[in-house]
Amino acid sequence: MKTYGSVATEMEIQAPARKAWALYGTVDLTVITVPKYLAAVDIVEGDGGEGSIAKLTPLTGTTFTLFPLYMRSPFYEKFTKVDNKHMVKETEITQGGFLDLGFTLYRIRFENIPTGKKSCITRTTIEYEVKDEFVANLSRVSILPSINIAKDIEAYLLAHQEHEDCE
Repeated sequence: MKTYGSVATEMEIQAPARKAWALYGTVDLTVITVPKYLAAVDIVEGDGGEGSIAKLTPLTGTTFTLFPLYMRSPFYEKFTKVDNKHMVKETEITQGGFLDLGFTLYRIRFENIPTGKKSCITRTTIEYEVKDEFVANLSRVSILPSINIAKDIEAYLLAHQEHEDCE
């Protein structure tokens, strides 16, 4: 048997949806995540678009990290959906990470929803399934890393004055 579930959050970002999507929807997100959270992001298959596979190497040896101790080894994500029209991106861990903790699915969905010319809502959803014998590991599922990344994207866009009139 397996346990299924999801967690989600929404955060308003003071930047146009298309500008936020220019980071979320591409490998340009590494501008934010490396070197603050990740030591490296290597595209091992594809061009960074839908179907691509990325090797994520968590940052270690610092007092702050996006990943807790149980996620300090490299893991792989596949970009299963990149919808530029609707600004939706989905990734699934395919090797390592949560799969090493008994999860059989760990999917993250990012959605950018325009709310005005200079703002948007970023919705992040984590969907998972875990083998019943590993149900204690459900406490390790956290939306906090996605909230931190959304805050960092907003700060980056504000600092780089990416506020053009676009949605």
